[in-house]
Amino acid sequence: MSRLAAGVVLVTAHDPDDGPRGADAGMTATSFLSVSLDPPLVLVSVREGSRMDDLLAEQPLWGVSLLSEAQRQTAGRFAMKGRLSDRLLFEDLPHVRGELSGAPLVQGALATLECRTEQRVPAGDHTLVVGRVLAASVAPAGGEAAGPLTYYRGSYRHLR
Repeated sequence: MSRLAAGVVLVTAHDPDDGPRGADAGMTATSFLSVSLDPPLVLVSVREGSRMDDLLAEQPLWGVSLLSEAQRQTAGRFAMKGRLSDRLLFEDLPHVRGELSGAPLVQGALATLECRTEQRVPAGDHTLVVGRVLAASVAPAGGEAAGPLTYYRGSYRHLR
């Protein structure tokens, strides 16, 4: 499957029950796709038992930022095993709060989505999370100059 090029997204959620102000969590994903236009549905594959899997089982609202090739470092930060705490990862990440989901959405992303979980399907060592798109935003004109961040054969790539 490393021969299949994939777009790179950051999936995020806000956990209002974690501490006095709540906490944010995020994960880099390449297993993300559009499922339906009517109704607007997307799917993300989340590793079973991960922090994000646990959070999305409790918190039905989440966000997706479609990353540009200029955001390679952001993708890498949220993909690292044994990484810093989620709180530190978001500390200096330019982001805005989703109006509907409260999830952090990366500034400068090619597009952002706010979603509500419609269905969770166990699939091997992952959970397939189907979300209804509640809101979407695209980068302003000229914001797509960098192009999409892609992942192919174990490395981040850019389109030529």
